[in-house]
Amino acid sequence: MSSLITVSLSRQESIQYFYTVRQNSERLCQSLQIEDYIIQTTPEASPAKWHLAHVTWFYETFILTVFSPNYRDFHPRFRYLFNSYYEQVGQFWPRPQRGLLSRPTVEETYRYRAYVDEQMAMLLETAEEEDWFDIEARLLIGLNHEQQHQELLLTDIKYNLAFNPLRPAYREDLPISSCKNAPLLRWFEYTGGLESIGFQGDGFAYDNESPRHQLYIPPFKLASRLITNGEFLAFVEAEGYQRAELWLSDGWSAVKKMGWKTPLYWEKLDGQWWQMTLAGMRLLVMDEPVCHVSYYEADAFATWQEKRLPTEAEWEFVARELPIQGNLRDSGFLQPVVAEQDTGLLQMFGDVWEWTQSPYSPYPGYRCQSGALGEYNGKFMCNQMVLRGGSCVTPNDHIRVTYRNFFYPHERWQFKGFRLAEDL
Repeated sequence: MSSLITVSLSRQESIQYFYTVRQNSERLCQSLQIEDYIIQTTPEASPAKWHLAHVTWFYETFILTVFSPNYRDFHPRFRYLFNSYYEQVGQFWPRPQRGLLSRPTVEETYRYRAYVDEQMAMLLETAEEEDWFDIEARLLIGLNHEQQHQELLLTDIKYNLAFNPLRPAYREDLPISSCKNAPLLRWFEYTGGLESIGFQGDGFAYDNESPRHQLYIPPFKLASRLITNGEFLAFVEAEGYQRAELWLSDGWSAVKKMGWKTPLYWEKLDGQWWQMTLAGMRLLVMDEPVCHVSYYEADAFATWQEKRLPTEAEWEFVARELPIQGNLRDSGFLQPVVAEQDTGLLQMFGDVWEWTQSPYSPYPGYRCQSGALGEYNGKFMCNQMVLRGGSCVTPNDHIRVTYRNFFYPHERWQFKGFRLAEDL
């Protein structure tokens, strides 16, 4: 576990942290109907029931079976059903077929969670002192892992509900921001230079955020805020989705194969633009950040504007001077909102995960840890792009300046947007 950075908590703090995260997952499901837990309308969007069981499987597999010698499985086949991709701990049920399983029932899934919670509480209270460091390290990975799945839970619920022509709402009571007009887009100049990025210090971080290392950042300019729906609509109306010269080759192939004409969830009804949200269908707010766009769409827009996307080093270099605050999950909107009028850099945290032009690859000196937990990040360092800053469904205490999210460039179902950059 030495490649993962942890912070020491007391046992009582660890137990409270565990229960808080576990309760938050179930709280996010309170507005669901039984039928909502089961459906899976694309391989990327897992059923809610599967998310609840998989994060439970994580504690069971990587903590209880290792440190509780008398632990008995709740169900012996759950090890197979709810493993996601960890090849070193055995086979797993195919991801595209998670929505084909009516059993275990939702009720049994909650009983599974309660059983593992009880066993975890006993372990945390009674574990020997010599085991505590390793238990705590794995616990912090598990809790941050569950927070990642809370975000996935909301994005997957949105996709699964949007598939329904009734466009049902996850929650009809979600608030609407009072901000109406986005600030004028301005540009900030940075001289760059030899800088250091990556995690260092106290607290938790994933292994892919380290080691901290130096690199040269050429002078650049960064946009003051995210690109808005209205600005992206201008790209749509300029036939941006029909102009091959704006697109990367793989992006143009995706446009033709997928039939993309707008960002995901946009619909034009009776001459007006609408979008699907977790509150159901709402009129498209032109000054809200554009969301649910692929890397290819972000890059094509930047090319159209004769600009580019920032690198992850540029983003971190700028963001490290800013407070970590914004429209994250705790704000309650669960939707990108119009930026407040301000003269500084806006929306660096929250609203949407920001695409960067940086491929997801290891930092210099990175070494993937041994064992199954080494599969958590390291084996995905190929063919994906880095996103930064968190989104409107990211838990507030889960994001940090060095956090590296990563997705394939064609994927759109996550809350993803972008800002522009330019060489200076």
